[in-house]
Amino acid sequence: MEFPMLSKGQNLSLPAEVEQVDVVLGWTESEVEVDASALLLNAEGKVRSDEDFVFYNQPESTDGSIRFLGTSGTEEGAQARIAIDLSTVPADVHTVALVGSVGEGRFGDLGKLALRVVDGAGYTLAEYVTADATTESAFVFGEVYRRNAEWKIRAVGQGWESGLAGLATDFGVDIDNEPEPEPTGTPDTSSDLAEPAVPASHGSAGDGPQLVPELPTTPITPATQTKARTRGVRTAKRVVRKSKPVEFTLAEQDTWQPARLFSVIGVGTGEEQERRATSALIATMQAVRPFARAVCARMGAPVGVFEGYVEVAYERGETKVIPDAVLKVSRGTRVWTGLLEVKTGNGKLKKEQLENYLDVARKKKYDVVVSLSNDVPASAGELPVEVDRRKLAKVALRHLSWAEVAHEARMLLSHGGIDDALQAWILAEFLRYLDHPRSGAAEFVDMGRHWVTVRDAVTAGTLRGGDQKATAVADTWVSLSRHLALRLTAELGVTVKHILPRRHGSDPAARNAAVAERLATDGVFEAVLRIPETAGDLVVIADVRTNKIRCRTTVEAPNEGTSGRRLSWLLRQLKDVPGDVQVEAVFSERGNEACEHLDTVRAVPKVLTNGRSGDIVSFSLEQTFPMGGRRSGTAASFITSVTSSTDAFYGTVVQQLREWVSAAPKQNEPPRPGNEESEEAPNGS
Repeated sequence: MEFPMLSKGQNLSLPAEVEQVDVVLGWTESEVEVDASALLLNAEGKVRSDEDFVFYNQPESTDGSIRFLGTSGTEEGAQARIAIDLSTVPADVHTVALVGSVGEGRFGDLGKLALRVVDGAGYTLAEYVTADATTESAFVFGEVYRRNAEWKIRAVGQGWESGLAGLATDFGVDIDNEPEPEPTGTPDTSSDLAEPAVPASHGSAGDGPQLVPELPTTPITPATQTKARTRGVRTAKRVVRKSKPVEFTLAEQDTWQPARLFSVIGVGTGEEQERRATSALIATMQAVRPFARAVCARMGAPVGVFEGYVEVAYERGETKVIPDAVLKVSRGTRVWTGLLEVKTGNGKLKKEQLENYLDVARKKKYDVVVSLSNDVPASAGELPVEVDRRKLAKVALRHLSWAEVAHEARMLLSHGGIDDALQAWILAEFLRYLDHPRSGAAEFVDMGRHWVTVRDAVTAGTLRGGDQKATAVADTWVSLSRHLALRLTAELGVTVKHILPRRHGSDPAARNAAVAERLATDGVFEAVLRIPETAGDLVVIADVRTNKIRCRTTVEAPNEGTSGRRLSWLLRQLKDVPGDVQVEAVFSERGNEACEHLDTVRAVPKVLTNGRSGDIVSFSLEQTFPMGGRRSGTAASFITSVTSSTDAFYGTVVQQLREWVSAAPKQNEPPRPGNEESEEAPNGS
């Protein structure tokens, strides 16, 4: 789908029928944390009060019209989202400035910066891309503003070297970053202002500390609230905390299993499976607030107190509509509401069902309809089911996969965000339930009904890239690739990206066509996973013609020393790597590549260098695994073989490798006192 590309200073009118938009700020260096914020400005270009500054410590405006939704990883880097309800922005707010900031470094180090405006269905309305930033640590990407009762978007591209605090001060915000005394006493939990300040998980839509106020040490009263406001806004972030896991140590044998909080006994398939999974999810979200915030942020909900209700019946004409759950998030006087439709196992979402929920949500003035299933969209924001776009004018439609839900749970448990041991145990039990096959909700489980037909056509040589079945299977492969990135992200605690060409990231049809054509021509699927702090990308190749999975990574060789010394540098890192891994040496002169199994290279290192001209410039390591052929469900399935091969190759090869780092330059040794003459006479002459 084509959409307008804005240049600096250019503006564009937003469609009159669109009342809710998400503003997405994107950057390419995912290891750098960029924080999004928004400022509600009056006709003079200033905030009306400090509450008009929306950011990670104050994630919602007092009227609820502007909300910070957090950050997440993408295939091209990372992004942060801000939701704007245009219909509820106060009349005396003329402009919403859209800002990004970095705590360390500067925007000039981040390369390309992008601003995208998307509607409730995820369709891009406008985009602005710039690489003009240099020394700025805060950057106004653009602004949404009101002109003659019409909303517009303008690309700004203006930076500040004084950081987020300096930028906010220029717009009239009172900043106070003085250290606060340690809290004493018991917080007043009767108000949602007293929620524990726990950051959401890294790499998700709820990334970053997301609580506005500090923990109160006395009951909140109008007087103390006024005092807190006059002290100024704090832009300093909180430190991530992590609880110790609950340990069971009295079992007499290793086979003893602790009792499950969420039992899998009696779980069948279909409706019972969906009800169990829904109930477990909602109960866990109510008990573990950081988890509720992380999941709700993916749905576009504000930070607040979460409640969930199951099997609520709504009237729709002469029939009843019963979503799997109703989700409520309250903050102050605002209540956000979503309807949830859940599928487990191979269950597929239905267009008619989702449209019925959209009708109910529009009538009840709810915010969103959320679908949750094992469908993993090929890229963030894509929907597994297309619905009538006219039904999305007042209500947003968002999709979550069970893989993303499990990802959020693993991130919180493994990498901080929960400081209460009981909450950590409850979340671990929920994840334990999802990991059981009977839950129907743990993994990406199915290559689709066309898989066997397409696989056999590849083997027979009759598949063509334009075949619709090939295109459908190609889309599923890209979804599986994204699932691999999510799994590694949760396990490693860093944002793992599935790398796609830029043109394919915004054009699913072109992406699927290219994957299908490669499958028809070469008989292979390929996924490139970029993992921070590794020496090279992890490339997964599924060769359908040979029934093999090949995993490969390439690392740059040292830029000094002989080829033998460069090879020795590599072999020292591969001492625990399986001997069946292939080692390829690429030389500076074309046509001099050499490849042998690691066992052979260990025994005779010169087998890679003898008779070769030029220097080794890079090494490629590749390991081959058997490929399952079944479409879903068993250890022999295609999906299981891809995921297990990826995990094995990362653990045994990729994480062992480190990039070459040259030694620091050495100083010339100063002459010793009384020996200046000998220093000037080499070889004692």
